[in-house]
Amino acid sequence: MIPVAVIGASGYTGLELVKILSQHPEFELVYLATSEGGATLQELHPALEKVVSMPVEKADAAAVAQVAEIAFLALPHKTAMGFAAELLERGVKVVDLSADYRLRLDTYEAHYCPHIDRGHLEEAVYGLPEFYREKIRKSRLVANPGCYPTASLLGLLPFVPHLMPDAPIFIDAKSGVSGAGKKLSETTHYVTINENIFAYNPVSHRHAPEIAEKIDDLYVTQREVLFVPHLIPVTRGMLCSLYMQLENEVDPIEVLSDLYADEPFVRIRTEPVDIKSVAGTNFCDIYAKASGRSLFISSAIDNLLRGASSQAVVNANILCGFDETLGIPKYAYVP
Repeated sequence: MIPVAVIGASGYTGLELVKILSQHPEFELVYLATSEGGATLQELHPALEKVVSMPVEKADAAAVAQVAEIAFLALPHKTAMGFAAELLERGVKVVDLSADYRLRLDTYEAHYCPHIDRGHLEEAVYGLPEFYREKIRKSRLVANPGCYPTASLLGLLPFVPHLMPDAPIFIDAKSGVSGAGKKLSETTHYVTINENIFAYNPVSHRHAPEIAEKIDDLYVTQREVLFVPHLIPVTRGMLCSLYMQLENEVDPIEVLSDLYADEPFVRIRTEPVDIKSVAGTNFCDIYAKASGRSLFISSAIDNLLRGASSQAVVNANILCGFDETLGIPKYAYVP
């Protein structure tokens, strides 16, 4: 068994990590922490009463290094890189769920904050397994993608070689409220989100440059990405609708099937996808349809799992040389 730690156990992604890792056949969850400490796991997550019982420490990198080989960081950006740097120096492998290592330095600092761990930033590998698997195997620092980039990139990347030059990519993304985290806000207040839907940070959201940067990383082509996220009145799930122009007509289902034929967590659908079918799983369901050279793509994921915690454990499986499906949830919350 490989001992692992979760730092940032109080949030929704921390909860999902605990649920997955406590049942994993090859990982032993030996250390749980929050930035503050001082609460039991059952106080943080009453649903775990009589399921998982562990002390929750105040996060300390030195203590993690004494007991764990891999640390999952479910922390906000800026906070995460401080812990990651110290953990890496102490020989602990890191899967970071924040944005701190996902982007090039100039992109990160333009949209987040000054980076305090530039040395390790250069060695971080983007944790989208379908496209970075071999690099992940050799890494010790995985930058786990968030939900919006995961759902968007898995839908659009297969078509980048077929797109009309200079044509922009339009992404209309809709997320459940759990993506906003536990912190209370007017936006996620019941009376605001109930029976409501609205866009936020349209065309200026910081995930747009992340998506554009990964297109450039993989295909050495710069694309304008117009990204508009929406909040919808559901707890979990994400649906992305993508619109783009093809240079030549293609069969989109054939393009998807050729690329993802052997991928265990991508399912190609022949009918439009929905979030209920992926809720509770690590699957990304993708549907695509063309009208001449106009292309529509629809992708669905569980924002807390494929968009965060289960994908992080897949990355850890790859780091350790395990079958990447090991211990990963596959059964959807239906009906």
